Amino acid sequence: MVKKDFVFKIAVIGSYATGKSSLISQYCEKKFKEDYKPTLGASIIAKDIVLKGPEDSYHCRLVLWDIAGQEKYENVRSMYFQGCAGAILVYDLTRIPTIQEIKSKWIQDFREHATPGASFILIANKKDLEEIRNVSTEEGQALAKEINAAAFLETSAKTGENVESAFGSLVKQILNSIGQNI
Repeated sequence: MVKKDFVFKIAVIGSYATGKSSLISQYCEKKFKEDYKPTLGASIIAKDIVLKGPEDSYHCRLVLWDIAGQEKYENVRSMYFQGCAGAILVYDLTRIPTIQEIKSKWIQDFREHATPGASFILIANKKDLEEIRNVSTEEGQALAKEINAAAFLETSAKTGENVESAFGSLVKQILNSIGQNI
């Protein structure tokens, strides 16, 4: 088995208060913080993972860019997308405008400024708030198909549901897109 090393810049993007920082915290530290503090500009966190393929072992350093969703950062946001191998687009399944903004703003900005052909997945976050859901699973699946996302998952940064799967799915898609069969 051959060990292959990669470094991938991944943007985690979406409107404010969709749970982007919480998803990253749950993925990297297995923690959820109840108090909301908006990201200022961008926050960068690295995580090393190892994936085993049929023939090779892949050591990947993920450089996760938690990009602020507030409008006041719109002018500088394009700089953060440069060099991205992939993105996780996040909306809050309790707030309809956040899914609409994936299509009207986030995917367009990412496609325009990221590395051509960069992979991305769509995440509906806050699955633990099922009782106040306003965006159906079917609406999320339809948007994922429309924007040609590599995958669609519903997650809960609070409980950890599907968080590992979401990041793993994106990394596998990135590896496949560069000719690494995993």
